[in-house]
Amino acid sequence: MVRYGSNAYPEDGPPLAGIIGAGPAMQAVFEKTRRVAQSNASVLLLGETGTGKELIATAIHRLSRRASAPFVKVNCGALSESLLESELFGHVRGSFTGAVNNRTGRFEAAHTGSIFLDEINSTSLLLQVKLLRVLQEREFERVGDTQTITVDTRVIAASNRNLADEVAAGRFREDLYWRLNVVPIDIPPLRDRREDIPDLVAFFLRHYNQANDRKIEEVDPEALNALQAYHWPGNVRELQNYIERAVVMAQSDRLSIDLLPEYLAGSKANPTGDAAWLAGADFEQLVPLVVRRGLEEAPGDAEDLHAKVVDRIEKELIAQVLDACQQVQTKTATRLGINRNTLHKKMKDYSLGDSDSP
Repeated sequence: MVRYGSNAYPEDGPPLAGIIGAGPAMQAVFEKTRRVAQSNASVLLLGETGTGKELIATAIHRLSRRASAPFVKVNCGALSESLLESELFGHVRGSFTGAVNNRTGRFEAAHTGSIFLDEINSTSLLLQVKLLRVLQEREFERVGDTQTITVDTRVIAASNRNLADEVAAGRFREDLYWRLNVVPIDIPPLRDRREDIPDLVAFFLRHYNQANDRKIEEVDPEALNALQAYHWPGNVRELQNYIERAVVMAQSDRLSIDLLPEYLAGSKANPTGDAAWLAGADFEQLVPLVVRRGLEEAPGDAEDLHAKVVDRIEKELIAQVLDACQQVQTKTATRLGINRNTLHKKMKDYSLGDSDSP
């Protein structure tokens, strides 16, 4: 039994704005974060969804000389182009339908402080021109206005896609990329820093014990082994979700393997028995396993063996990513790199979840 006492961390949490990571991968991130925080340079945070880019951005601001000034966060992927422009730069009354009052934009609100532009890869090429001007000249105009506003705002941007690839594909301006990429920080996925999982479990247990007035201080070794064996497509955010669920549902003072999702609980003992096997397996070992299963399901000289094998891989991949994205199809389609209509059709074909949900 692994025991996690309620005082695993001091009351203010571990260092660097509550970010857990004792392993070498995260220690390198912390060192770079501390160094860049003392400058005014633009920072580009790179990493998969759920790796903690917002936490690193917050740490950069808190460790900087701008810490007492505003820290403004904007999720660029959550707004349409027109709304995002107004959100970033503000607008004047009457500049468009519904603009009944003047509005201060986020760049102006973050004057002397920092602004965090999350999912900057989702911005349009037209808006990227305006962002480039702010980065280079530190000035802009509100939507519908001619008066130029000058700001002193540090920009921290994040992308869950490789921006160099986006530049090559013509979806992101190269000049803006170089203005943002003064100091890049790559945040590793959880599967590449499995040594941090016990500490993360301890931290989330403590947090959700307090939030739910519970006292779960023990983790069964079998459960911890399963957590460390899993591939974690949803990264730290996915782990946080499972620990919260376990704390809420536990009927004793320990976290046992039956409190974990079935596919995760089976990822150690039976890596080919459910959706988790696809992400976690070494593909050199995976292919023979899939072919063998296909032969078992299509005995003799079945002509559709290739289709059965391909369908099996695709179905289990979609099932796992759907679960990692909490069944949100827009997120799932983005993670898989397919459009929403394609995902909808495949979900119907494979009878996965509710294909009519958003």
